[in-house]
Amino acid sequence: MRRAFFLVAMMLAAAPLRAAEKPPPVQPRLVARIDGLIATAAKGSVMIQARGAVDSGGWRAARLRPLKTNPGDAHTIVVEFIAVPPSPSQAVIEGLLPIAANATLPMRRGIFSVRVVSGSNEITSQILK
Repeated sequence: MRRAFFLVAMMLAAAPLRAAEKPPPVQPRLVARIDGLIATAAKGSVMIQARGAVDSGGWRAARLRPLKTNPGDAHTIVVEFIAVPPSPSQAVIEGLLPIAANATLPMRRGIFSVRVVSGSNEITSQILK
């Protein structure tokens, strides 16, 4: 009995100690599509509300991330509709599921529209006052 205990203790001591390995964090990706967009101006800001769909369940932390605009978009705020997908080992429901996000951005002089970009389409809307 002592011999077996000693053998097990030696095996455990020889095994390298591993810290709790975490899978690498999953980076946000564009949602599958955007279905609706509302942009409203109030108190020097633009409130953007976007609705869309993702390819499966388990997506979280949906948000609208502002993009740098090029000279052709001088009068447009451009944002991308992103969310964090489920981890590869997570069991999820397959199929299109709804997702929504809101953002409030500062209004700049000369801006009159908002464009939201997703994985398969984009929508542009005028800012309502």
